[in-house]
Amino acid sequence: MNVVVVDYGAGNLKSAVKALAAAGKTSSLEIIATADPERVRRADRIVLPGVGAFADCKRGLEAQPGLLEALRDAVIDKARPFLGICVGMQLMATLGIEYGEHPGLDWIKGRVERLTPNDPALKIPQIGWNDLQVTQGTGMHPIFSGLPAAPHAYFVHSYHFVAARESDVLARIDYGGPVTAAVGRGNLVGVQFHPEKSQTVGLRLLENFLNWRP
Repeated sequence: MNVVVVDYGAGNLKSAVKALAAAGKTSSLEIIATADPERVRRADRIVLPGVGAFADCKRGLEAQPGLLEALRDAVIDKARPFLGICVGMQLMATLGIEYGEHPGLDWIKGRVERLTPNDPALKIPQIGWNDLQVTQGTGMHPIFSGLPAAPHAYFVHSYHFVAARESDVLARIDYGGPVTAAVGRGNLVGVQFHPEKSQTVGLRLLENFLNWRP
């Protein structure tokens, strides 16, 4: 299996690659971090990490020649399994509202807006562990298979994904009100938290992604 972690200057690539390798548990797994459009097109699975501001990350993708087109070809046209992490998940949205309005990939309808917890004691950004509340509306998504009830995951973010369709929300957390923790549709899945920093829970989620057959 060939897994590409997209390198556009906006992600914790080494940690993501290392965590995927640990989760894969097989010598036949090839994991590379690259911005090469042809490697992205040929990938069996694609991971888009992201750290920083929405607009900066989008510009980073656009600055890599042919990368956006390759992502659309592989993920949308060929329906290869895709995982967005943190801002990589947020970029799947229609629009990001951070220092202005910035178009996202528009793969899952919604907006990325600033966290506004109803408890003034809660700090922004949210940094630390929180319990996932996995939605069960259409059955638990396979990405969460084998995880304990209310699994702990590690978050670092000031903005969150407000999905236009409830059916696209896979998990939430409570941070002064409900906050989307994961979204998904078809071959697409995105998580606001960092699996590569979420210890056993994160490794199991990455293992599920590698074994997932949308």
